[in-house]
Amino acid sequence: MLFPQVEAFRGSKNLIRVVGHRGARGVLPENSMIGFDFTLSIGVPLLEFDVVLTADDVPVITHNHRLHAPTFRDASGQFLTGKEPKVSSLSFNQIQQFEIGRLDGHSDYGRRFPDQAQLDGVRVPKLQDLLDLINRPEYGEANLMLELKSDPDLAHDAAYLDHFVTCVVQQVRAAGLSDRVLLHSFDWTLLEVCQRQAPDMPSSYLTQLPENADDLGEDSSKAVCPDFRGQSEKIPQMVKQAGGALWCPYFADVISEDVALAKELGLCVAVWTVNEPADISRMIDLGVDAIVSDYPGRVQRHLSDLGMRWV
Repeated sequence: MLFPQVEAFRGSKNLIRVVGHRGARGVLPENSMIGFDFTLSIGVPLLEFDVVLTADDVPVITHNHRLHAPTFRDASGQFLTGKEPKVSSLSFNQIQQFEIGRLDGHSDYGRRFPDQAQLDGVRVPKLQDLLDLINRPEYGEANLMLELKSDPDLAHDAAYLDHFVTCVVQQVRAAGLSDRVLLHSFDWTLLEVCQRQAPDMPSSYLTQLPENADDLGEDSSKAVCPDFRGQSEKIPQMVKQAGGALWCPYFADVISEDVALAKELGLCVAVWTVNEPADISRMIDLGVDAIVSDYPGRVQRHLSDLGMRWV
């Protein structure tokens, strides 16, 4: 069965799709409406982002399970310090008391993105805000790679997983966008729930080999991702057997044989998160379907210079 939202991420000869990671994190505040709108406005209609549930069951777009100290500022304008509260312990209104438009340049995380614009008045958006944006006529070609962030503390709680998926799927369906959304996660158990509840929204399987270091300042995927030690060459088959339509591996894990096998199995291959010019070039050479990047403009430039397309 062909899903239109999978085909939106699939490449072909002289075509590699570009996916804006958390909007365009390299240049604008991550997981922000201004970042999403910018990415769509430059002709990149594919967005990857993260969804977490608040205490009052509002799906919000943010990456970490705790408020992210290098990007969250309190009412006095100070970046958070100490033990940050979990998103799931706060109501949506409480989370709106914080701003996310600046980066703490003294933090390890902040030093990773020296070109990110510093803005005031930017706050954590609801999933509904992004759904409303892509429902606008000018963004009718937009498709979403919606990552459900599985809480490691609740990863074995079947009722929690079921409720989380229900809250997200209901909003997507109510917006009339089920044919433009991929449900995306490192947690393969959570994706099983997605497949049961929303068989019309295909599953995108994130993977990372355990030997790779975690990104500084970010929640690790390893607590919820399967342990692939000794099985790396079998991952495309495992994704296919699990019911996946798209495989989204960490770019440093991928070799040409992996891409060839995945495509032979009919999987779409989108690699994350590719920012450096040499890495972008290598992914193009491998012939992946899509490149997820914090700098979508960089990927556009590489493709343009090669006479290739991204839409």
